[in-house]
Amino acid sequence: MMERAKTTLLIALVALSLLQSYLLAYSMPGLSATVRSEQDYVNAEPMGAPASVESVIFPEEIIIHLGDNKHTVIYPDTQFYEMILGQRIQGREFKGFQRSPSDVLDWDQIRKEDIGVEMRFDNGIPVELLQKLLKLEGDLLFLNETINRIFIFKTTGTEEVRTFFFSADGRMVYESVRADLTVRDVQDYVGFGQFQPGYTMTEDGIYVPQEPLQATELVYPYELYSQDEMQRSLFFDPSTTRAIEDRSGSQIYTDGKRGLQVEQNGMWIMYTNPAASQSVENLLSDNVYASVDFINEHGGWEGAHRFVNPAPESSGTYLRFKQYVDQYPVLDTSPFRYGYMRLRVQQGVVTEYERSLIKLGSKTDSRTARYLPGGKQLQTLLEHYEKREQLSALFPALQVSPIDNNQLRFTPVWGVRLADGTEEVLASAYPAGYEPPAKEEQETALGDEQAESDITSMNSGQGR
Repeated sequence: MMERAKTTLLIALVALSLLQSYLLAYSMPGLSATVRSEQDYVNAEPMGAPASVESVIFPEEIIIHLGDNKHTVIYPDTQFYEMILGQRIQGREFKGFQRSPSDVLDWDQIRKEDIGVEMRFDNGIPVELLQKLLKLEGDLLFLNETINRIFIFKTTGTEEVRTFFFSADGRMVYESVRADLTVRDVQDYVGFGQFQPGYTMTEDGIYVPQEPLQATELVYPYELYSQDEMQRSLFFDPSTTRAIEDRSGSQIYTDGKRGLQVEQNGMWIMYTNPAASQSVENLLSDNVYASVDFINEHGGWEGAHRFVNPAPESSGTYLRFKQYVDQYPVLDTSPFRYGYMRLRVQQGVVTEYERSLIKLGSKTDSRTARYLPGGKQLQTLLEHYEKREQLSALFPALQVSPIDNNQLRFTPVWGVRLADGTEEVLASAYPAGYEPPAKEEQETALGDEQAESDITSMNSGQGR
């Protein structure tokens, strides 16, 4: 009797053990882990396309010096820009850097007399990031620099090609004495500029086209990423978030720590994730990598963007990526926010994130030829610009404005950048249908009074 009881008990224990193993193996309710890490975001459906650090590092403009004080400027996403940078410079090697004071040569004289090409990066790019664009090898002094210009030129009367990298603080230049470039390379660069619009260089290094510059006004349809999509993308557990509305009518989502504010009728978001400040060094290059990864995972990219180095006083904390549409940058003009992404990053942790929720259609609804002023009209506008002494750059851009039927209009404008990084509209394009006079007529027809009249007319037509 006792033996039979022991056998029955043993069979029961084996059966119970097998049942427990089955439940553990197949994760029956109540037996799965309930602890989740705050590092794990909820997997949300993809939104915009991903990007790499390489794709957001490129010059704002390429200036071609033709000799005899002749110049032209080539802008991103154009055929000749790609032929010079992508096909002829990116594959070359730059080694053997020698350091000198910035006034080692008369640069204005070289720009006027020698043929060459100059690439400009507003506010500069750390060499560590510039290595994503070019093949660079140098010592620690060079590798720790921030570069805002690269100048490749052939000296007049010789077969010598020289290549200089300019530090963003304006103090030093670094010459690559073992650059993989030939005289034929420089001649090819200059050849691409022979039939491009001519530019005049001002005393402070601003390049002004000698004739009106043709551009295009664009109208794009758009859709909006939903607030729910961004909420699922940015919060670890969207089920724990709650929605509130502030006094201004903005919608705010919060999980008690992080916040997502939706403004501009659902077109713009501001995300905050408070983090304690740390005393360790805040490396700009590390923060750029972290920013690109963060955007890839939380919203993605709409079209081409260029990394814009923050002002020096931001210590690499605030980063900005400027959007391009049809080769021109979008100029952000209040009150409508569009055309950039802004992040605050501390030691690789994103604590603030601003962006648009607008997704442009794949094709335009309309394209209209417009001309930007050039020559005497543009020079006069610059002379009368109230902040002329603070101006550091002149560039063609697109000013964006919302119109009916879920459309955005992109109007060509001349933008200016001030020394503090502020960007403003200098002048809008001539009205649609305007055709510039022939060059000979431009040189003889307009006196000062007529030029002033044209300027008044152009400014009154801004935004049309």
